Amino acid sequence: MASLTTIKNRMTENLQIANWFKWLPSLALPNGGNLPVGNTNGEATRRRFHPPPFAAPAGGTPMGARGFHPHPFAVKTRARPSPAQFDEVLIWVWIGLLALGLVMVYSASIATSEANKFTGYQSSYYLLRHGVFIATGLLAALFAFQVPVQTWQKYALYLFLIGGALLLLVLIPGIGREVNGSRRWLSFFVINVQPSELMKLSAVLYAADYTVRKGKVGHLFKKAFVPMLAVMVLIGGLLLQEPDMGAFVVILSIAFCTLWLGGFNIKVFAALLVTLPLAFTALILSSPYRMQRVIGFMDPWSDPYGKGYQLSHALIAFGRGEWLGVGLGGSVEKLFYLPEAHTDFLMAVIAEELGLVGVAAVIALFAVLVVRAFRIGRDAALLDRRFSALVAQGIGVWIGMQAMINIGVNMGVLPTKGLTLPFLSFGGSGIVVNCIAAALLLRVDYENRRIARGLPV
Repeated sequence: MASLTTIKNRMTENLQIANWFKWLPSLALPNGGNLPVGNTNGEATRRRFHPPPFAAPAGGTPMGARGFHPHPFAVKTRARPSPAQFDEVLIWVWIGLLALGLVMVYSASIATSEANKFTGYQSSYYLLRHGVFIATGLLAALFAFQVPVQTWQKYALYLFLIGGALLLLVLIPGIGREVNGSRRWLSFFVINVQPSELMKLSAVLYAADYTVRKGKVGHLFKKAFVPMLAVMVLIGGLLLQEPDMGAFVVILSIAFCTLWLGGFNIKVFAALLVTLPLAFTALILSSPYRMQRVIGFMDPWSDPYGKGYQLSHALIAFGRGEWLGVGLGGSVEKLFYLPEAHTDFLMAVIAEELGLVGVAAVIALFAVLVVRAFRIGRDAALLDRRFSALVAQGIGVWIGMQAMINIGVNMGVLPTKGLTLPFLSFGGSGIVVNCIAAALLLRVDYENRRIARGLPV
């Protein structure tokens, strides 16, 4: 019969082993014991396992030292992953922008739609169509969210080629539709599609895939940078033929920011800081159309009834808004003074009716969206998901750059570009593509969170 001391020692050892097994729900067995695990924010961090302290049995070896060892590849989380499956802040920002856009499009268009024979004198003409665009965008976003990021990467090149073909198709007389002197739309019976909007999403996917594929030669100018430059020159040439200088600037920003975020040679980007301003100067001087826009932007009051008409009325709208605005629906500039009040110059109406507070709120929403996009990209990068990281950050660059240009144009800081305000301005192609981009961003975040929990995607 065992002595009481021996029985006591065995009971102590069994209790300590049982205590160690309590840690098993938070353990995983990834590669090398140094893989990411989730924390309370759903972020990915890398920690090695440190076994719980065990007291040594009487006369025995300390547990976790030379005695009982946990699995060498075990990873322990200090806190449980966030139970949320999505970035809830991002979803609310997305909904907030769409809702505000619906209200402001109605407010900005009600007067013109009531007095226009084309709209059938219906005050809700643009409201109903914008509502349909949002519903279509949400359905497209729901479908896009179901597609794994790996599938997006697989078809990135094909989507880019389709986008390029549509840009070429829109330039063919009889196929492309011309509005206000620009041939930017393809007409499909009851709907019009703007290929440049589709090209922005395609550029994000293609640039991310290209950067991942060329990662090993990113330091070589000819192999890494020249092919992308040639592609951008081709796409830029098609866009400038429409003309659509604004879309070209956004797509160029997406491509080269993605290369920079992907770790390509910084000397190349230093050279870009010198060559790009010269190239844009040459583009402006080569086109009387672009030259007039620049002159009108620099001094709109020199010709307030001609080339400076649109900008001068946008500035009047900003001035009338002051701190709190004149009230929702109280804008005067939307009453046949400010052209394109519900599309390119929606921000001017927001400034007039909601004032500085409304403008600051819109800028804050876009800032939060961009920050969340880069945070999601950072989490994906910590998980060694380079394509996902670059897609998330590319979407952030796209939305941030386009919003900045549109707001700058409305405030007279930048020349008129013809770019809409993402998620807010009236326009079917823009709303649908923006919603798909938001869904893709949520998909990257969703996969990050599942991988952090050790779940399949």
